[in-house]
Amino acid sequence: MKKELVYRELITPRDLFSFQVEIKESNLFVLASRKLPKQTEEALVWCRKDIEQYIYRNPIFRTTFKPFPLEEGMPPIVRTMAEAGREAGVGPMAAVAGAIAGFVGKELLNYCDQVIVENGGDIFMKVKRRRIVGIYAGDSPLSKRIALQIEPQDTPLGICCSAGTFGRSQSLGVADAVIILSPFTALADAVATAVGNLVKDEAGIQKGLEFVRKIPFIRGGVIVKEKKMGAWGRLRILRGVH
Repeated sequence: MKKELVYRELITPRDLFSFQVEIKESNLFVLASRKLPKQTEEALVWCRKDIEQYIYRNPIFRTTFKPFPLEEGMPPIVRTMAEAGREAGVGPMAAVAGAIAGFVGKELLNYCDQVIVENGGDIFMKVKRRRIVGIYAGDSPLSKRIALQIEPQDTPLGICCSAGTFGRSQSLGVADAVIILSPFTALADAVATAVGNLVKDEAGIQKGLEFVRKIPFIRGGVIVKEKKMGAWGRLRILRGVH
């Protein structure tokens, strides 16, 4: 398993079907109450087509680290990314993985009643029973030893992770893991990136949490840097998870 995908070992609900769909940079791991690889691939193609065509007409959308202006006629997923970036103060591509996970997950709910879509560490979840989401934090001693308990009444929910010490995501900070929870998966992704940019050392944990508190529609956040962890919001954190 690729190092950046090692956290998938932490996702093992045995009551759901699991499968993967990969197109270009997008690699989705899906757990659902039905096996839906064809529907997943179709939804992913649709998402990528809207994003790629918009980037072709507006190349700066892909490269800017600053909030992107909203425009008339934006495809829904593109507008969602732009809105999330504006709320978090980052570029729209900071929300791309979360936006795709959220849009694909909502489409799959037309065919099943439970779905978890993971895309590069960003998760969309709609479930009917309690789930445990393990936290992978690179070389931190807390990695794989803490987890979030998610109740079904709190879903649909986005659970997104940004890291500055591993993985493919671009971060200006060095957090081992920043996990953000929001009903809006793209927003969770963008805010995780923004918070990750703030964490330069263990002292940056408090600064990151203060930022999270100011963003509407964020249910909670966890920041891990080496041996220290900070958390805020409506969270149930489990310790001693392996």
